Amino acid sequence: MEISAKALAAMRAHAAAALPLEACGILLGEGGRITEARETRNVHPSPATHFEIDPQALIDAHRAARSGGGPQVIGYYHSHPSGPAAPSATDRACASGDGAVWAILAPQAGAEDVTFWRDGEAGFTALPLSLIEG
Repeated sequence: MEISAKALAAMRAHAAAALPLEACGILLGEGGRITEARETRNVHPSPATHFEIDPQALIDAHRAARSGGGPQVIGYYHSHPSGPAAPSATDRACASGDGAVWAILAPQAGAEDVTFWRDGEAGFTALPLSLIEG
């Protein structure tokens, strides 16, 4: 998986700004390359411990991609304000197995503050990450 430095910085800034709540957003790009991390509202009733991407933001991103004018929806990101940057039991229970990429941030964890995962039929699989310019 490749991610632009700009997208990674945007995710980290959003996660830090959302503390003590969970941040969430949409990962956009082409193929195995994430070029944009689009911040969305966390509309879950318990945003300190759960996330739910604003459905309208997700619909709008898919529509833009289908119309040919926007990047593809590759996956999603969210933060764990007081936990590790790894899928939680709640993440595993809510995953759909659709092959989407999930980025999970732990803004208070230090060096291992973001990890990437593929949500496959057998569960989450860790993805290697390469930082690219942009």
